[in-house]
Amino acid sequence: MTLFLMCALLALLFGSVPIFVALAVAVLASMLLFTGLDPMVLAQRMFGGLDKFSLMSMPFFIFAANLMDTGGLSKRILKWTRSLVGARKGGLAYTTQCTCMIFGALCGSSPATVVAMGRVLYPELIESGYPEDFSAGLITSSGSVALIIPPSVTLIMYAAATGVSVGSLFMSGVSAGIVYGLATVVYIWYFARHHDLRVSAPSSRGEILRNTLEAGWSLMVPVIILGGIYCGMFTPTEAAGISAVYALFVGVAVYREITWAKLFDVCLRSAVTCAQVMILVAAATSFAWFLTVGRIPQMVTAAIIENIKTPWAFIAMVNVILLIVGMFMEGIAAIVILAPLFFPIAQQMGIDPLHLGIIMVSNLALGNFTPPFGLNLFVAAGVTGLPMSKLIGAVGKFIVVSIIGLMVLSYVPSLSTLLPALVYGR
Repeated sequence: MTLFLMCALLALLFGSVPIFVALAVAVLASMLLFTGLDPMVLAQRMFGGLDKFSLMSMPFFIFAANLMDTGGLSKRILKWTRSLVGARKGGLAYTTQCTCMIFGALCGSSPATVVAMGRVLYPELIESGYPEDFSAGLITSSGSVALIIPPSVTLIMYAAATGVSVGSLFMSGVSAGIVYGLATVVYIWYFARHHDLRVSAPSSRGEILRNTLEAGWSLMVPVIILGGIYCGMFTPTEAAGISAVYALFVGVAVYREITWAKLFDVCLRSAVTCAQVMILVAAATSFAWFLTVGRIPQMVTAAIIENIKTPWAFIAMVNVILLIVGMFMEGIAAIVILAPLFFPIAQQMGIDPLHLGIIMVSNLALGNFTPPFGLNLFVAAGVTGLPMSKLIGAVGKFIVVSIIGLMVLSYVPSLSTLLPALVYGR
């Protein structure tokens, strides 16, 4: 049964069938051929996969992200970041990375970060004399940090799959996302030292102050989300709703860039995105349930524990598996399928659930721009106008740099656990 299930899934995926269809059809066919279960159980399990409290925040964060992009919040953050770090060698590259890290903290979506920042910054990087491959690689890779820095939909999915606190995961994501992003910042510093790059004129104190005041409304979003959770004023779900209301208020009343027509478009795009994510979660949950019925997690756990004796070796195995999976599968589906397999093993080996979550999400963040099916590659191809062959070559060095950041996060657990311990005393 297991062999048939996996072969059916792989055949459907390589046949370009949508992921949620491939997952559901593979389970349904296996149920009909090898079990006496009523097919109605599949529908019940799919619905049960969506009936989780931790998923309630996801539609709000998606809606808030689209409001921020349309409402002009991203533009203000870009101007503010440029005024702070732009006036140095490699300044525009620093601006790109730092802005993507901040925007990731606003929207939680890697492709959205690539689109929002790439449309503005890629032409400027080329015009400022940065090599085409470096510029394209930076734009494609820098958006991936949005999967780690809260509010991350992928972290929410890990919480739903394992029962770990969303608030604790968000706190872990803050420090982990900064470390992951700093790996690219170090590479930019190295690149700038060895290339003749144009240096922008420094911003005056008045310009910095003006840009800070303009961006102040935008910068309040992560403060509201993380500060409210930290102070116990509201739950992550309530924080998501408040961030959406706040983004709508700023876009309509403060920046005045959201009209009724734009608001309708934002609502439509958010609904489509939520539907895509939810149907994927439902199908992936049913697939994970069927694996449990076949006792696959138990067999995998026993085999791994028997052959892998140390947490370090287990973490290395998780990294290898997820780096490969991330090349072919979207992050949310990978989390829902693999987290129930890895979670009990990590617990038996004494690995903190927060640390495991950061390792998994960081791997899948890297998978967002890893050939051949990294989603950011396809998004960046549209933004930059480069053929896929050039884009794949452009991200090579950034993949190596991100793997170095991933290794640091994997083998220094305190980077993932210290902040939640300070906040929640866990």
